[in-house]
Amino acid sequence: MNDGVNGVALAVFIFFFVAVTAMGFLAARWRRAADEQSLDEWGLGGRSFGTWVTWFLLGGDLYTAYTFVAVPAAIYAAGAAGFFAVPYTILVYPLIFTFLPRLWSVSHKHGYVTTSDFVRGRFGSKGLSLAVAVTGILATMPYIALQLVGIQAVLDVMGVGGGEDTNWFVKDLPLLIAFGVLAAYTYSSGLRAPALIAFVKDTLIYIVIAVAIIYIPIKLGGFDDIFASASDKFAASGKGGVVPDAGGQWTYATLALGSALALFMYPHSITATLSSRSREVIRRNTTILPLYSLMLGLLALLGFMAIAAGVKVDNGQLAIPQLFENMFPDWFAGVAFAAIGIGALVPAAIMSIAAANLFTRNIYKDFIKPDATPQQETKVSKLVSLLVKVGALIFVLGMDKTVAINFQLLGGIWILQTFPALVGGLFTRWFHRWALLGGWAVGMVYGTVAAYGVASPTQAHFGGSSDEIPGIGEIGYIGLTAFVLNVLVTVVLTFVLRAVKAPDGIDETKPGDYTADAGDAGVQVELPPATAGSSH
Repeated sequence: MNDGVNGVALAVFIFFFVAVTAMGFLAARWRRAADEQSLDEWGLGGRSFGTWVTWFLLGGDLYTAYTFVAVPAAIYAAGAAGFFAVPYTILVYPLIFTFLPRLWSVSHKHGYVTTSDFVRGRFGSKGLSLAVAVTGILATMPYIALQLVGIQAVLDVMGVGGGEDTNWFVKDLPLLIAFGVLAAYTYSSGLRAPALIAFVKDTLIYIVIAVAIIYIPIKLGGFDDIFASASDKFAASGKGGVVPDAGGQWTYATLALGSALALFMYPHSITATLSSRSREVIRRNTTILPLYSLMLGLLALLGFMAIAAGVKVDNGQLAIPQLFENMFPDWFAGVAFAAIGIGALVPAAIMSIAAANLFTRNIYKDFIKPDATPQQETKVSKLVSLLVKVGALIFVLGMDKTVAINFQLLGGIWILQTFPALVGGLFTRWFHRWALLGGWAVGMVYGTVAAYGVASPTQAHFGGSSDEIPGIGEIGYIGLTAFVLNVLVTVVLTFVLRAVKAPDGIDETKPGDYTADAGDAGVQVELPPATAGSSH
């Protein structure tokens, strides 16, 4: 690492940072609505985004600083196991093609802003809605923190903030400035800010990856030498290598499958989805979003390149920024650092908005102030978005940076437990609301306790997301095991509760709501009473 500040790279980084900051504030004027004081406008961009804006927004939402920093860092540290992110992003798109258009339609029909809104309306249960909301907020917090860690990794490599012995305020001042700017334009512009900035972010990422995948291998002697260096390193360390060893295959497969199921359960994924203007926009996006998976596969190779380039870092999350620092000219290193930094700002903004919307609609309005006006909802959501970011900042400044990814994986375990209520509810109402709540509780408790018992070289608890699968004996993803238990408990309890005729909640949706498009808004499909509560 450089002992001093890389002035050229820093200047380029600041240029792009200032540019996107200006865009963030100007976004408040982009597609300005007559009435801006509503969650539809501030939190969902007026539900007005077309195919390309949605594509960039979802890409900016899903391919984050975690993608740019942590995925190659996992490959740098552990070998092929880090590639789990590539198959899971391939698996996820056929899955979301089946249910996202249905979620968009019913949400558009009833004005739902969050997944918890849908769950409450579908099952007539504020308790189940609260469980989904709290889970979403808890799972989002470490994800936001991971974005701030990505910014800090870039600043560290550029030499900004001084060394480890520097006064804490001076050392963390650049991150505090970045946080302040993010908080200000998110408060001002809502979802329109990250939607507009996502164009710059994704363009920079594609440019950097295209250059890196050609330029760096040429400097390192080609991919043969890169893979040979990686194989030698992992053979010597006994960590596997470019192909997962037999002992890690269950972990690899279950982590990929569980992550695919969890990805679009995150509140920020749904927030970006519901901002679209039509059902057809969602369907198109599920077919073109796989282009990002191609990018991710190439990006993951940077972990092997860092090994071949002889990058040595104590914190694996610095590996890729350090690779760029070592291999690129200073000016292009600045472009790469800007791509990572902006790649953190965009999702952090969306995540904080999504978490704030959950609190406002499903905690504040449902339990604290049921008669809240749209203006009051918007004000509360803006304030909560600031508090969420403050919480993430405290996490980053107060804890070891190497644990951020493990806490993000814990969030994945939690958010996966909302799958039966959300996706199951989109296709059937057979599950009983109390059974879904019981299954959620079992999955949450098991997942948290199992993750607490996992140690790592840097953590006594929550050191990873894999543990022995009960009854099988193989090591697998805790989240998927918890999900299976969740489903089993839900099914068994549903049989029991329906057998004893436990009271069911009122379903405010109708079958036609799940296929309605924008032009059908306000048209209610009337059904005979006998079919109103049927499965669909």
